[in-house]
Amino acid sequence: QVQLVESGGGLVQPGGSLRLSCAASGIIFSIYRMGWYRQAPGNQRELVATITSGGNTNYADSVKDRFTISRANAKNTVYLQMNSLKPEDTAVYYCNAVLAQQDHWGQGTQVTVSS
Repeated sequence: QVQLVESGGGLVQPGGSLRLSCAASGIIFSIYRMGWYRQAPGNQRELVATITSGGNTNYADSVKDRFTISRANAKNTVYLQMNSLKPEDTAVYYCNAVLAQQDHWGQGTQVTVSS
């Protein structure tokens, strides 16, 4: 049974920081491409960042230079460090694990950026 469990969301003021974590089980974590996506109310789910098994990263233009994705294979965990948060970053953030035709999603964690 594959499980991706996100944590670390919450309410933060504009300009603040949060660190999201996603703990994976039921997969050989180190060989999966991991990613973070987000969905705001009324919007489609969109890519935030991905990291390959080799550590190559990719970011949406809207989060470049503010967000950092990383992975700890020994802990089966992927992280998203979010700095300089803006109200438009408010969304449910989802963890994603992909390998060939396997595509797994977590339940999501809410991030709200508001004063």
